[in-house]
Amino acid sequence: MSLKVVDKKNRWRNKTVAFRVSPEEWEQFETAARLSGLSKQEYLISRMYQRDIVVQGNPRVYKALRNELTKVLEKLEGVREVDSELLETIKLITLTLNGLKEETHVRA
Repeated sequence: MSLKVVDKKNRWRNKTVAFRVSPEEWEQFETAARLSGLSKQEYLISRMYQRDIVVQGNPRVYKALRNELTKVLEKLEGVREVDSELLETIKLITLTLNGLKEETHVRA
């Protein structure tokens, strides 16, 4: 029998949560989790408890920010009106970048 995998608080997570979302909702969820630097599971648990998501600046987060900005810029080319989902992505990127800038500024 294999060993149980436990979390940081020594809890065995053996329950599964599943629900359906639209492709647009899935994309927004994946973007938010990716930009947070957390796993999807940790991101959902943090949001469930209404905890603040604290993004730790690291190469993975910076790469995710760069890639998301590239996607946003591609979607904005030739567009006259910005849809609400793209606007939410832009706000999330801005919030993350501002938080990382403040973190860097405070340490300096």
